[in-house]
Amino acid sequence: MVRVPGAELSFGVGPDSRCLMDPQERAALKLLVVGILGSVCVMTGLSAADTLSAEPTPPQPRKACNESRLQWEVEVCGEDFRRDMAHIDPQHWCNLTHFISEYHLFTLCTETKSRIVHCYWPNPLVESYIIRIHKHFFSNCTIEQVVWVDPPDDTLTILILVPVFLTMAMIALVVWCSKRSDILA
Repeated sequence: MVRVPGAELSFGVGPDSRCLMDPQERAALKLLVVGILGSVCVMTGLSAADTLSAEPTPPQPRKACNESRLQWEVEVCGEDFRRDMAHIDPQHWCNLTHFISEYHLFTLCTETKSRIVHCYWPNPLVESYIIRIHKHFFSNCTIEQVVWVDPPDDTLTILILVPVFLTMAMIALVVWCSKRSDILA
C-alpha cells in the first residue's frame, strides 16, 4: 500500500486497499496521468525525429517547368497512343473496354513525362493535348439525346393515387391510435 504524505489518500492493490477518492477526483487523476503519458510519447517521438539525421538538410530548390520539352514529350506519348489505337477497330473506339489499357498507358506516360521535366500534372499544356486526343479519337462517341415521354395514362393515374391513398391511410391510423390511447388512459 502506498501512502501519500500529508494527504488522507491511500492507494494500494488487493482486497484490503481502499481508494478514498470520489469518482470525480478519480476521473481527474486518470485524465492527468493520460495527459502526462501522451505528452511524454509526443516529446520522445519529436526528439527521435530530430536525431535521425546529424545535419539538417536544406530544402532543395524546385526546378522550373520546362514547357517546351514537356510539349515534345507529350507528343511522344500521343504518338505511342495513336500507334496503339491503330490496332483497334475504329468501330470499337467508343467502347472503353477495348482500349482502356492503351488509354491508361497514355495517361501514365503524360504523368511520368511531366514529372521528368519538373512540371505538375495535369497542367494546362497536358490538358489541352489530352483534349485534342479526345477530339481526334472520341468525337463520334456522343450518346444520342434521350427523348423523355410521359408514361401512359393508366400508369400515371396509379403513380398519383397510390401516394394519396397512403397519406390518407396514415392520417386515419394516427387519428385512430390517438383516440384509442385516450380511451385506455
